[in-house]
Amino acid sequence: MAMESFRDFQIGPDPFGRTWRAYFKYLQTGISIRHSDSVDVCFILDDGSEKLRRVVVIPHANLREYAQKAGRKISDTMCSRIAALKLRRTIENAEDIEKEYLPVSDRELAEFDSMALAAEEEWVKAHAG
Repeated sequence: MAMESFRDFQIGPDPFGRTWRAYFKYLQTGISIRHSDSVDVCFILDDGSEKLRRVVVIPHANLREYAQKAGRKISDTMCSRIAALKLRRTIENAEDIEKEYLPVSDRELAEFDSMALAAEEEWVKAHAG
């Protein structure tokens, strides 16, 4: 898996043959907008004829627990990459594609963070001088 920008990237095709362009819109705590103890990462999806808003929801308690166990520091970049991978899986598999809010499970949190770290390591190896 190549490391890609979480701010502007392509997803697809989905099971219906559409390719989507995903644009990062914001990352903020869900407490401030939905009274939810979560990190919310919002993306706008555009397939050329339709625009959708999708918010990936990372439960804060799960994120803190995972980061402590994994020895990771929580950052906006970490959360954004996890959210981008969740969004990609949702669109490409059409799992809960109709839902505006897409929660990240504990299993997905560890899986997506591992995928993001592996991609970063590959990138560093390829670009180390």
